Amino acid sequence: MTEKIAVLGAGSWGTALANVLTENGHDVRLWSHNPAQVAEINEQHTNTRYLKDAQLNSKLVAFADMATAVSDVDIVLSVVPTKAVREVAAQLAKILVANDQKVIVAHATKGIEQKTYKRVSEMLSEEIPANNTVAIAVLSGPSHAEDVIKHDLTLVTVASTSMPIAERVQKAFSNHNFRVYTNDDVIGTEMGSALKNIIAIGAGALVSLGYGDNAKAALLTRGLAEISRLGLAFGANPLTFIGLSGVGDLIVTGTSKNSRNWRAGYQLGLGKSLAEVEAEMGMVIEGVSTTKAAKELAAQRHVEMPITDAIYQVLYENKDIKTAIKELMQREATSEID
Repeated sequence: MTEKIAVLGAGSWGTALANVLTENGHDVRLWSHNPAQVAEINEQHTNTRYLKDAQLNSKLVAFADMATAVSDVDIVLSVVPTKAVREVAAQLAKILVANDQKVIVAHATKGIEQKTYKRVSEMLSEEIPANNTVAIAVLSGPSHAEDVIKHDLTLVTVASTSMPIAERVQKAFSNHNFRVYTNDDVIGTEMGSALKNIIAIGAGALVSLGYGDNAKAALLTRGLAEISRLGLAFGANPLTFIGLSGVGDLIVTGTSKNSRNWRAGYQLGLGKSLAEVEAEMGMVIEGVSTTKAAKELAAQRHVEMPITDAIYQVLYENKDIKTAIKELMQREATSEID
């Protein structure tokens, strides 16, 4: 079945997903607030700021006007940074209400809102009226845009409390390069995808500091334990964290130079300040703000997250990374299973 789909956000991930959907034969409208970017996508079939060497499908059409992009669509996929979710969702809501339009709302954003500690699906449900939403779904898993655009084999999951909707989104995305699973654990899927960015910052720092495979494996394993503890405190299914949006996403983000969070950690390990890293990156580093949200959220729920605490101290309190690592290694010995 051919779907009419609007993708909101023309960064690397939004563009890559829009390209997958276009290649699958759907009517795809990619929205960007940048008219120059829209012109490049439509005329050159490239998006060089975010996907330098990629050639996009010529049938992918970009729009600078959101109302035009979402007109008569069946599915709206939001792929904007966490800090922009509410603003974009509110703009979308006005359009849907004015058109008396009801759509499936999906998202592929990996983060937690500052101060409110809301997950992305919670923000979307608060901003978009229920009368205009069929259901909300989240697409997540180990997937770098740079690999997806090259048709590398990729497996992800789509989570929704409505399995028929999850299956519809699954069918829209699935092809011989991009395999999609379904599950009904929205909480665990969103928590895993957001919190792994914190651990990826630490993983990048370990590499630039010269630590080896043992250290990296230790960080990812104990990092997963922290992610699971916080997710379980909110009612997530523990099996989710050994799936694609849990350990899968953690592995790819915590071991690859394609990860912004990994690259940020690597630069921090070289001695650069957070301000310098963010300026040089030129793109949103979701793990930085997620670290702060997770630390505060863990304190509220009385969940122990020592790695997250250490990374928070490095990012927000200018703690020396080597000192933070030393203190983690000298913590009181405990049982692995708690």
